[in-house]
Amino acid sequence: MGTHAYPIGTTKIEFTRYKNIVYALRTQLKKQNMSDDIRNNISVPHIHDTHLDTEYGEWLESLKARYQQAKVRAVIKVNGEKLLWKWQLGRELVMRKAEERWGSGVVEQLSFDLQHAFPDEKGFGSRNLWHMKQWYLFYSEKLKWPISELQAPDIQFETKLKRAVSELESNVDGTPFPILFSLIGWSHHVEIIKKTKDVEEALFYIRRTIENGWSCSALKNSMDADVYHKHPGAVSNFADKLPLPQAALAQEITKENYDFGFLTLPDGFSEAQLEAALTIQMADFLLELGKGFAFVGRQKEIVVAGRSRRIDLLFYHIYLRCYVVVELKAVAFEPEFAGKLNYYVAAVDEAVKRESDNPTIGLLICSNMDRTDVQLAFRGITTPLGVASYNNVQIEEIVKQLPTIEQLRERVKLLELQIKNHQKNSMEEQDGTTKD
Repeated sequence: MGTHAYPIGTTKIEFTRYKNIVYALRTQLKKQNMSDDIRNNISVPHIHDTHLDTEYGEWLESLKARYQQAKVRAVIKVNGEKLLWKWQLGRELVMRKAEERWGSGVVEQLSFDLQHAFPDEKGFGSRNLWHMKQWYLFYSEKLKWPISELQAPDIQFETKLKRAVSELESNVDGTPFPILFSLIGWSHHVEIIKKTKDVEEALFYIRRTIENGWSCSALKNSMDADVYHKHPGAVSNFADKLPLPQAALAQEITKENYDFGFLTLPDGFSEAQLEAALTIQMADFLLELGKGFAFVGRQKEIVVAGRSRRIDLLFYHIYLRCYVVVELKAVAFEPEFAGKLNYYVAAVDEAVKRESDNPTIGLLICSNMDRTDVQLAFRGITTPLGVASYNNVQIEEIVKQLPTIEQLRERVKLLELQIKNHQKNSMEEQDGTTKD
């Protein structure tokens, strides 16, 4: 006997009601002498037409998920195409020297002509066209590297982009359209160029908008709160030693200070003890470092000119696509630390880095630092380095003096007993007074 099946999401009662409505409609049409062909076009699936099972349900869910993904890709594609058009219009206003060639009112005239040609479309106002020109100029005038090198802030975004908008790259004269820009809306771009002072800051807010899914109002609030300048990152020479896309992201993923509150070490701990403790607590350390860091190894051996060298901690950053050499110091920054780290970074570039990897970055984390001291030490350094400090390491002697959980429980019990005895004595005193 076949299993009774109903359309997905429909109960037996709802299905019966639906059949009754169709039956009533057919009857009404029959009374009105409608043809059999018309009546038969109104149909309902018979109960025994289908035999649904788990496999069907899984297939249906897969179809629904793929349809949703297709809708997302379509939205990205449409947004990307429109932004590409805006970028090209801004670029052509600059490259054609439109105002010199056709007069100072050419943008207003172009706005009128476009609105006349596309009366149902929005966004062709003269102010918006000026924004397109400003948008192009903001990036093209401030960059010393190809803007097409811009990458999405994580691999999933980049893969999605390459699938959905791979044909957006333009090979015409002028600065090409960066694919990364297609992941946020036009209103976001307008706010960013209005409120940021340089490309590094603009890229910071573009990436944050993508990562956090910020609405335009949320983006404005973040810029008003000056989130960029409140996230300074390590003291570094990234801007001088790296292409801007990588420099901006490298600055963003580093911190000025790292919280090592998850570590407990003896008073006067050494560099080796700090390194060992961080290795043991690597999960906590990775969380403190932030997204994208993958641990490669501790005391990683590198052989240079037949001599073995060992790096404190070696990481790979999946978004930057580069190795990160981390050197630890249990003391305050000294200028010679930068020279040693510079050597290790160059050695990793020479012996470990693959052709597809970006340049290796060095990160020195010490107990304290002076920014001016660090910046002076960077003079003459040839590799990209950052210097940060750490704090909040728990000292064992202090921890040992604190009561344990069991001791605290015993003290609570003792306190409760004292309160109870005090209450009992008070009641006895009151009873005695009453009798007198």
